[in-house]
Amino acid sequence: MKAFYCHHFVLPLPPEHRFPMDKYRRLFERVQPLAQSSGLQLYEPTPALLDDLLRVHCPQYVERMLQGRASEAELRRIGFPWSPGMVDRSRRSSGGTIGALTAALAGDGVGVNLAGGTHHAGFNRGGGYCVFNDSVVAARHVQAAGLADRLLVVDLDVHQGDGTAAICADDPSIYTFSMHAERNYPAVKPASDLDVALEDGVDDARYLELLDHHLPRAISAARPDAVIYLAGADPFEGDRLGYLKLSKEGLLERDRRVLASCRRHGLPLSISMAGGYAPVIDDIVDIHFATVSAALEHWRGGA
Repeated sequence: MKAFYCHHFVLPLPPEHRFPMDKYRRLFERVQPLAQSSGLQLYEPTPALLDDLLRVHCPQYVERMLQGRASEAELRRIGFPWSPGMVDRSRRSSGGTIGALTAALAGDGVGVNLAGGTHHAGFNRGGGYCVFNDSVVAARHVQAAGLADRLLVVDLDVHQGDGTAAICADDPSIYTFSMHAERNYPAVKPASDLDVALEDGVDDARYLELLDHHLPRAISAARPDAVIYLAGADPFEGDRLGYLKLSKEGLLERDRRVLASCRRHGLPLSISMAGGYAPVIDDIVDIHFATVSAALEHWRGGA
């Protein structure tokens, strides 16, 4: 199994921006010994090419981001100040999902991006710490390469993937499925192909019941060649931007059920980490590390 890591951090950052980034370094440090002992292969991803970005995003938006000409309003919406490092990391994050999905389709069955899940990036804008939409970039990359025709995006971040939904609204080849907190960011939620809006305080049992009901519906409707799974850590009961009440055990069971569904249907999948904002960063890293471990178990044939 292949995993792709990107620890090109956007430095220097003001304190309020360092928090969501530090989890990636800590996750890599947790995964590295696992890779050495298990046969998991770690790769630093190459940046997504310009052609990859232009299959998804407005040329003028891409040009502004690459050349450092984004407006203050655009950068406020994204949440990061502009720097060459920020752009490089954003391109490598998309490159990681391209690598994970390509590896899954090439025979591994599953690939993991230790970052990614930048689902708030739309056609001509970023948002919510997202610059380029790695899921759609990867989907259209494998389509252009002739590796897959139809993709299913399973977005289990606590926030609705508004950028993904909007970009793919008129694209029947990419089916979008999102389970998210109804009252959470973003305020305006373009319709996914299948949205499951959750009330505040949903716990493990109710969440898994809804997942068991709706995931088969999504797979049946999508008829995909592969799945792109956003395994957000932010449905966690301790997340400061969450509103849901899932335990670490419940989130691991969520991952296992997605993996098991893909196995039953013979679907390769890539996994991205997506969001996580618990005050204790090690809680976020625990959840993401459990996702990687479940993927490794799946790859070995045990999921």
